[in-house]
Parts: sequence; C-alpha cells; structure tokens
Amino acid sequence: MGSNGDLNANSQCLSSTGDLALDKAVSQWMAWDKNPQTWKQMESLVREGRVVELRRRLCSRMTFGTAGLRAEMGAGFACINDLTVIQSTQGMYKYLAKYVPDLKTRGLVVGFDTRAQTMSGCTSERLARLTAAVMLCKEVPVYLFSTYVPTPFVPYAVIKYGAAAGVMITASHNRKEDNGYKVYWHNGAQISSPHDKEILRCIEESSEPWPESWNEDLVESSLLRRDPLEDVCRWYMEDLNTICFHRELNAMSPLKFVHSSFHGVGHNYVQRAFEQFGFPPPIPVPEQKDPDPDFSTVSCPNPEEGETVLELSLRLAEREEARIVVATDPDADRLAVAEQNDNCGWKVFTGNELAALLGWWMLFNWKEAHPDPADSERVYMLATAVSSKILKAFARIEGFNFEETLPGFKWIGNRIHELTKSGKEVIFSFEESIGFLCGNMVLDKDGVSTAAVVAEMAAYLHTKNLSLNQQLINIYEIYGYHISRTSYVICNDPPTIHKIFSRLRNFGGPGVYPESCGDCCITHIRDVTTGYDSSQPDKKCILPLSRNSQMVTFTFQNGIVATLRTSGTEPKIKCYTEFCAAPEERDISSLEDVLRNVTTALVEEFLEPDKNNLLRRSV
Repeated sequence: MGSNGDLNANSQCLSSTGDLALDKAVSQWMAWDKNPQTWKQMESLVREGRVVELRRRLCSRMTFGTAGLRAEMGAGFACINDLTVIQSTQGMYKYLAKYVPDLKTRGLVVGFDTRAQTMSGCTSERLARLTAAVMLCKEVPVYLFSTYVPTPFVPYAVIKYGAAAGVMITASHNRKEDNGYKVYWHNGAQISSPHDKEILRCIEESSEPWPESWNEDLVESSLLRRDPLEDVCRWYMEDLNTICFHRELNAMSPLKFVHSSFHGVGHNYVQRAFEQFGFPPPIPVPEQKDPDPDFSTVSCPNPEEGETVLELSLRLAEREEARIVVATDPDADRLAVAEQNDNCGWKVFTGNELAALLGWWMLFNWKEAHPDPADSERVYMLATAVSSKILKAFARIEGFNFEETLPGFKWIGNRIHELTKSGKEVIFSFEESIGFLCGNMVLDKDGVSTAAVVAEMAAYLHTKNLSLNQQLINIYEIYGYHISRTSYVICNDPPTIHKIFSRLRNFGGPGVYPESCGDCCITHIRDVTTGYDSSQPDKKCILPLSRNSQMVTFTFQNGIVATLRTSGTEPKIKCYTEFCAAPEERDISSLEDVLRNVTTALVEEFLEPDKNNLLRRSV
C-alpha cells in the first residue's frame, strides 16, 4: 500500500527503540497489508510513536483457544483482519494439503456471521470471502454460504458434504469489537491437538500472502465455488425430525413463545425450526430481530448475562402473554431460556438447570422408544468437567453412561465422534455456559435446534399441568438437588497465577495437595494440568493433559465438587462449585448455606485474594 519512502520513514520513526523485531514486524505489515483502512491504522500508530501499542499488535500471534482464533478487529498480527485471516487460511491449506490427500475433491466449507467494524473495514462476510479466495486460488473447491448462517451449519455441512474441513468467521457472544476464525476438522468437530498446533506452525511458515489470496473476485468467477445454503437449510430442517417427538401435540399447543436473536443470525433459522416442529413461528423481538454489529440494544451480546440483557424479550412476552422466552446468542450456537412464573416474575434458567431439563427430556423420549433396559448400555450423555454433575446422577440411577470432557465443546464433539464410530449413541451433551446439543446431528453446540426442543418440552409439560420450573424441581427430588455457584477473581499477573497453583500442589509439603477446605474434608483431587487424579488406582487422570492452563478439581466428602480454573481468554481464575446432594437431602436453604461457605473458603484459603492483590467477582 505504501511507497518505499513511507516505509523508510516508518523504520526511522522506530529506530530509536532499538527493537529490531518490532522494526521488522512493522515493515512486514506495511508491505503485506492491502486493506487501506488497517494499513492507515498501522501507519498512524507508527507516526505517533506508540511503541507499546505496536508491540501489543505486532509482536505476538493469535493462538487457538477453546473456540478457535479470537481477537479484536484491527491492524496487527495479534488481531483479526484481512491479512491475518489470509495467513491463517494459507496455513490451513498447507496443513490440509499435507494430511488430506483428496483435499481437491473434498473441499472446504466456509460460513460467517454478521459482525462488522467500519474503522477497520473488517466484516465477517469479507473475511469469509478472503478465506474462500485462498483455497480457490489453489484449486480447492469451496462451499461458501451466500449469506450469514448459524455456526452449527458449518460443522453440519462439513459432515454432509464430506469436506476436508470447515471455517466459521464469528466471535459468537464476544464484545462487538471482536471477531474470530473457528476451524472444524473433517469429522465435523472443532480442531483439537495436534491439529491446532500444526496449523499454527504452518501459518508461521506461510505468512507472506500469495498474490491471488487477495482476489475476492474468485468467489464470483471460480467454477469451484458452490453455495450450500439451500441444500444445508433443507437437510438440517429435515434432520430436526430425529429430535422432534410430539409434532402433533406441538401443533395443538396453546403456548406462545418469544425469541430474541440478539442482533445476530438466528431469526430466520429459529422461525423455520419451530415450523419444522409443528409450532407457529415464535414472536420475534423486533428491536433485536435483524443483524446489527453494534448490538445497539444490549450492554453485552451474551444472553447468559440473564434478566438485564433479556429485558426487551421479557417485556414483549408479558405484553403478548407468552410464558417462555428463548434467546440465541449472535451466532446462534448457544441458548438462554426464561419462564414466567405465576405472580413471581421471571425465572431465567442457568445453563446447568436447563441441562437438567434437557437431559431428562432426551432420556424420557429415548426410553419411550427403547423399552428394553439392556439398550441403555450403549447410551451416553456428555458434559464438560466444570458443568453440573446432574447427568452423572441420571446415569447412576437410570443405567446409561456418562462421561466428562475438558472444558470447551471441541472436546465434546470429538468424543461424540469416537463414541459413534464404536456403535454408541450420544443423546445429549452440554457445557454450563448455555451450550447444548440434543442428539448428535451436529458435533457442536446448537442454539437453533435446542430452541425448538425447549418449546416441545414446554408444550408436553403443559399438557401435564407442569411448568419447566416445576419439572426441574421434580427432577431434583428424584435425582438429588444440584446447586451451583460460579465466581472468579481477576489477576493480571501470570507469575502470581503460577504461584497460586504451585502452592496448591505443595500445600501440605512437596507434592501434597490440601486435605480440607474450611470445615469440609476433601476426598479426591484431580489436576488435569499435571495429569494427577487421586480417585484413580494408578493416580493418573483419565482426561487429557491440559498443560497450557491451570485446572484443579476437589471432591468433598459432603458431596460438593469444586474446580479452580484459569480462563483461556481473560485474566481470570474461575471458581465453579456445586453441591451434588443425595435425593433425600431436600433442605435447599441449608444446602445453599454450606455451598456458600465452602465457595468462600475455597477462594479465601486457596487463592488468598488479599495477599495476591486479586479482584473478587461473582456471577
């Protein structure tokens, strides 16, 4: 974009820093970037001598976290922009060309949400088109959706077309400044190790853009580009029949539903899913129905935040006399649900509570179709390790199988793939952050299908004069109350985090973990960072090692399970605690008091916020 004179001036501007690596990074950026807006952003930073900001943007590269590459939009190798998406896709091509011999017949699926940023010229659609261009210029077929789609459509299409991989351009429920690059392997699940590390290595080896990578016009001119929208929509809606059990009852239900798509992609697809289940389409929240990259009516585009961000939905539901609100996040892979209680306002279900209902519902309908108890031996439900253990209680009483995975739906998706290959059937999976999968038609969380399933469950319960919340209480009284709390502390100093967890691992001497917390005895400890699990005969953790993050789980004698875990995207230590009570323990206020005391003791004794200058927060 710039002349040699510009580049020389830029280099001289930084020469006083003595930072040769930064000088080189600036020169590379200015030479390679062809987006005039991000090029000018970088030029401005150089001209103003903002060395700290330049280092932040240029001297590190995004790495694959629990949801792919995710960062703010803008100029720099550490951000999401035209250049870094091209680099990422070139690395993807290099890796796929090496390990997928039939890449040029299988092709790549590419989808996008509705994120956009005017000042950097970055839109999800443009980044998707550039992703497609990189592959098309290497004669790889691309299934590029012609309009925005829910994230689950990409892994679904990967499976349906037998594609080599898939890419979804989305930052899901992140703040409006962010965007992301989510990668799916040919099994339809998000990539995990070693693919993520190898792709990053290939990205670094292919960092200079190929001239044709910038040719967006290939999307229109190449015969290798195909639009999968119509086929995928039709197939997906037809496959919803596998998790729809009472279509005739749905058609007669008097219940009304309100849906918010949170300014994202969900409106059209949730409308169609409801119709596929036999319902009238849900009433949309008009102010949030259409895409808006500024998310102008919500302080945060995350429906998990609860009543404060659901206010427009709840008020509309009250006016329309609709008892249930469903809200999909901006890329429609997660779902929040609220129910109006008689004269008691609204109940916004937590992810763990909604999982208890959905797990019960999927099991109830599976058992209806499979009356032989022996069939339960091949049935599985999955949850991440920081999610409620309610499914474990189901499995213990009902005789099916339950497994935990590491946090992140990529672990669930890959495990479903393995189990399905061996003849098992996974009927429900979830993570506590309102991510659910009913059945296994997609190997990722899916807010669109779950919204329709929740409506059907509510309609069925209504015929039994039960609300969702009343059924939740019934579930707890059969399987035991499962009461959860989540909190976190903020720590901006990585060495302090390391010191905190090192102290835990040597609490009672070298290699000796804590034996109690507060007044409660600890019976088992699992540390996936080191691979230790005291509950196993060989003391080795069944879950895969997770050396790049800290995560320790404590099981208490009284039934409480607590996990301390570092966040992969924020400077947080998260604390997840849950009282897994026996069915006969029904004094809820007493259970909540004990859980609150253990949670407080866990934070104070193990994290020492005052000593370590940590900021306490509750969720």
